[in-house]
Amino acid sequence: MKAQNLRHIGRFSESKECMIERRPRNERLEPWHIRMGDRFCEPLHLNLLSAFVSLLGSHRSKVAFDLVRRRHYAYSVLRAADMAMSQGIGSITIVEFGVATGAGLLNLCHVAELTTKASGIRVEIIGFDTGSGLPRPHDYRDHPELFQEGDFPMDFETLGKRLPANARLVLGPIGETVPEFMKKLSPESPLGFAAIDVDYYSSAKDALKLLTDADPEKYLPLTLLYLDDITDEFQNQWCGELLAMEEFNKLNQWRKIEKDRFLKARRVFKNARWLDQIHLLHVLDHPYVQTTNQTRPRRVYPALSPALFIATS
Repeated sequence: MKAQNLRHIGRFSESKECMIERRPRNERLEPWHIRMGDRFCEPLHLNLLSAFVSLLGSHRSKVAFDLVRRRHYAYSVLRAADMAMSQGIGSITIVEFGVATGAGLLNLCHVAELTTKASGIRVEIIGFDTGSGLPRPHDYRDHPELFQEGDFPMDFETLGKRLPANARLVLGPIGETVPEFMKKLSPESPLGFAAIDVDYYSSAKDALKLLTDADPEKYLPLTLLYLDDITDEFQNQWCGELLAMEEFNKLNQWRKIEKDRFLKARRVFKNARWLDQIHLLHVLDHPYVQTTNQTRPRRVYPALSPALFIATS
């Protein structure tokens, strides 16, 4: 019986690897049946309303109604731009770790263009990748049952020609390219959003080092993060990107990552899977959250209405 179970697991692992190898990354990110499944779980009147928004709505309203392709990117870039605008910052940097064919990066470029038109905030886009597919997994924490060396290669010459002027590729091992990039990251265009789609624990650990620069103003006080590889049933807090996040929080006193716990409550459509993949980097040493002598007007609750006393008496 035990031998039969082991053979069954082996067949499952082989079929899982073949399934991932056959499926392009742009389809892995947000298959049409996931989007349709999300919609069918939502109230009918909201789906009907979204049809009108699709035809007549602004970019902001389309993002609110999940009508922009790669909804997690559309929301995160616009939210980061709005936070930058509230801080009086005119430009932000957004990063994608794990570019592969470049479908996601090109979508980021498109979303950034729409966001700039809607907010006036300039967006710089950086794509990190090895340029040659996934490296060899180190151990079980890199999920070798799901990924293998060489998965998701890139045609960087073709992709590079399609990128706009405000986007560029950074190729090479993440552990080597991130420290160099951190030196160039500027408070004039702080990091506002980073998508972590590197599959491995070891690669995610290197990617998260981007969030540890000594200058807190290289980041928005709340920097948005999207963790891609946390939805498979094999992915857990002892492996992969979730383990990298947990270790990051233990090692860094002033930078903490947590899930955006109330994002669903703020969204029109509340059943989409990507809502559980959005996280927030809390930059606790940022001057904005360290300031104790606020100069804004004092906040007060509105005066109680006399009718309230009559109703409760």
